[in-house]
Amino acid sequence: MNIIRICVHKMCGVGIIILLGCSSAHGWYDKTHLAVAKVTGYAAWYNAVGADIAKLKAGRIEINNHFFNNPENKEITPALVLSQVKRYNDPQDLGGHLYGAIIGALQGYAHSTRDFKYAEHHIAYCAHYVGDLSQPLHNIPNDEFNLKNHNKNDGIVNEEVLDNLPEIKKYMYRITLRPDNFEDDLAREIARIANTARYLGLRLRRENRDITRQEAYRQLGHSASLLQAILKHLGKVY
Repeated sequence: MNIIRICVHKMCGVGIIILLGCSSAHGWYDKTHLAVAKVTGYAAWYNAVGADIAKLKAGRIEINNHFFNNPENKEITPALVLSQVKRYNDPQDLGGHLYGAIIGALQGYAHSTRDFKYAEHHIAYCAHYVGDLSQPLHNIPNDEFNLKNHNKNDGIVNEEVLDNLPEIKKYMYRITLRPDNFEDDLAREIARIANTARYLGLRLRRENRDITRQEAYRQLGHSASLLQAILKHLGKVY
């Protein structure tokens, strides 16, 4: 992640116009992603950082799945979420398509042979994207404030979080994804959480501050709640 940050600063050091056009490639740090997956009871929680590892070789094919640069401050709707699915793994979509990536990863799993060992890796990608969904700075314009504060906010609880799973769990709640309306329900929940994260991100920018530990755990509770609902739908947790 530090390598990516250096590259961003080199690209963006030329001037503010280029700065505003750059796309975020960060996310919660590794232990934070692992904690979100582990607190849900997901057996393969240790794979939840795989999507970040993939960035090193896949580049933009993977990077663009981790954020949505929202310079127009659009309200996130289920229709917007679903419109992003076709852009999953698109290296040309520099604005990012985090919301569609969650559904795209699950479609990848559905189209895979269930007994093929790598089919499960689609779920690991989904778990990672759901974690990124609650990160406020992944849901607002990638402006000067975002670039300046992103690294610190990504790691705000990282060193303690795996020993603090109850702190995530106390902010978890039940999400219902109906089997006969799964993608529509999922798009609705993705939009809701994205807007929650977006509102917080805009508040952080307005107040020119970093996320607090309590705010971070509350956000992680959103991600864990949605991931648990997805895993229940897939029969991976009960």
